[in-house]
Amino acid sequence: MKHKNNSTAIPNYQLKSGCLMPVLGMGTWKLTGKPCEKAVRWGLELGYTHIDTSDDYMNEEWIGKAIWGLDRSRLFITSKVDDSKLHRNDLIQSCKETLEKLGTKYVDLYLIHRLNPTVPIEESMEAMEELVKRSRVRSVGISNFNIAGIQRAIKATQVPVCNNQIKIHPYHYPSNIVEYCKKNGIVVTAYSPLDTGEIVDDDLLTQIGKKYRRSAPQVSLRWLLENGLIVIPKASSKNHLIENRNIFNWNLSDEDSAKLTQSSRESWRG
Repeated sequence: MKHKNNSTAIPNYQLKSGCLMPVLGMGTWKLTGKPCEKAVRWGLELGYTHIDTSDDYMNEEWIGKAIWGLDRSRLFITSKVDDSKLHRNDLIQSCKETLEKLGTKYVDLYLIHRLNPTVPIEESMEAMEELVKRSRVRSVGISNFNIAGIQRAIKATQVPVCNNQIKIHPYHYPSNIVEYCKKNGIVVTAYSPLDTGEIVDDDLLTQIGKKYRRSAPQVSLRWLLENGLIVIPKASSKNHLIENRNIFNWNLSDEDSAKLTQSSRESWRG
């Protein structure tokens, strides 16, 4: 896993597949219709290239409208397949529908949204492997998987499991899963990195942010980045997209980072 730095662009991580994945993306959960299309277009104008969606967000068609006519090679699109569609034929059909809605020939990263105990993981991963062979998917991964689930996914396929997307923010930090993924070369994406807006007025994050003239959300995102994670905060306004974009070219002090790490350890009871 290599960290690529570029002062004029959002940095990337290199996945085990060889693809480069931007460390900051646009989360689109609960963004639908014209507001989704508008927010994605704003983000693209601001230099975002990484867009995260799912077949059950009901917004892939609107994201497709937002990216229409753009150079596809400059974008990184992640989508997920719902756990109700994990049988082989269902999964392949779901990916086909996702590509049609997005108006693209492939997705850069395709994730199993969560485990389904009624469907063998081997069947699902075989379908994911087939999608890679068909060039419909460039990298495969998982979401909401615990360590046991990750182990099963790795054993079930010949293609590398590149990413695990899980809920992470300073007060919900499953360090055991994060460390396991890192040891196995699996890049971790933090969804809900702002706790769906709940940390906007957090005292500790606000206090730390004042030292850097940054907001509480920016401190949260910066801390997660410095812990080697990818972040995909959702933002529907241009101001919030700009705020989330401005988390580079500055660093938290060791002392402040340690405060957040200690707070996360005290809060996490997983």
